[in-house]
Amino acid sequence: MKEFEIIELPNGIRVIFKEVPYSKIVHCGYILDVGTRDEIDEEHGIAHFWEHMSFKGTKKRSAFRVLSSLEIFGGELNAYTTKEKMWFHASVPGQHVEKAFDVLTDIVFDSTFPAKELEVERGVVLEEISMYLDTPEEYIQDEFEHRLFKGQALGNYILGTPQSVSSFSTQKIKKFVKQTVDTERIVFSIVGNITSAEVHKLVNQYIKTIPKHTAVRKREKNKKKPMVFSTEESRNNSQAHCIVGCQAYSLKDEKRLPLFMLTNWLAGPGLTSKLNMVLREKRGYVYTIEANYQPFVDTGMLNFYFGTDKKQLYKSIALIDKELNALMDKPLSSLQLRQMKEQVLGQMLMAEESLSNLMQMMGKSLLDYNKVESFTDVEKKVNKLSSSALQEIAKDIFQKDKMSQLILLPS
Repeated sequence: MKEFEIIELPNGIRVIFKEVPYSKIVHCGYILDVGTRDEIDEEHGIAHFWEHMSFKGTKKRSAFRVLSSLEIFGGELNAYTTKEKMWFHASVPGQHVEKAFDVLTDIVFDSTFPAKELEVERGVVLEEISMYLDTPEEYIQDEFEHRLFKGQALGNYILGTPQSVSSFSTQKIKKFVKQTVDTERIVFSIVGNITSAEVHKLVNQYIKTIPKHTAVRKREKNKKKPMVFSTEESRNNSQAHCIVGCQAYSLKDEKRLPLFMLTNWLAGPGLTSKLNMVLREKRGYVYTIEANYQPFVDTGMLNFYFGTDKKQLYKSIALIDKELNALMDKPLSSLQLRQMKEQVLGQMLMAEESLSNLMQMMGKSLLDYNKVESFTDVEKKVNKLSSSALQEIAKDIFQKDKMSQLILLPS
């Protein structure tokens, strides 16, 4: 059995699928190379608003029929927007996979964005903005990114602002879709108990017939020098919240993998991560500390986030600085290096156990790299890395004069 199969269509859309005979569920979805950074000034948040409005009616389905089409037999239909991508995806019992193809294609390419639904959804998104403003751990992430990429499209808020959202119309959404969607930058990904013959039949019926379309708008490149700042704000929070971070390597940079490994070692999901042990287990300063490394097409972002009592805030920052300096000053021991490699490879295998995650990983990899690396290929790259190579990455990224800081102090 092939690890996966790729189908290239005349309209430019590529289809990637992996057959998993033991699963009774099929996961599938469209990933589009469109996101927040493709918006111009008066459009901030329109990609996310389009995502919402895609569920509000198509040429052949009402909003209710869109929402109920898969739920009626226990399936799921969802979508999300990032700075550079949009996902429309579904999970359904295998016997209903054709319905998933039909509905996903319908909402992505034939949504009508009806005006009567637009006003209702505008209120929903404005409430979403209010909720995020009231959630400091979410607000601080977006605000940090906004400041780090100040003056660039990457710094735009994904949700937009109350002012921009209030200006959206059916015509504006249709214009944005027409100018940014490129069928050569779309991938449809499928994972589940479905054969190659079945996939080819459904692709020919639902995806091959989509008209070819070329984007009019070109994505603005990241040209400005990295912003470095240190800012404190007072907010009505019970805790102090802090992010420390910087710009980092892009999607195509070969140093992306070792930086991800260092980030994972410092504050990944494991309870034995370095910063979790130092800040939580040994001192009880924080409930959680998280690392976030997000590579983009032409740059990247790395940060560490935690919330704590105001009395422990600056002690916590000093401890983070100490661990970053330790990685720059001294290479990892052979034992630490082996543990780091085993941990990250194990986490990758665990992630692939989620077929929905695997479906999205395959689609994104094909869109970004025009290929999908096997676990064996990634394992070889990980095992080649030396302590000295990781130390050089640390020296390049974790320098104090490159790190920015945003703190929300309880008022």
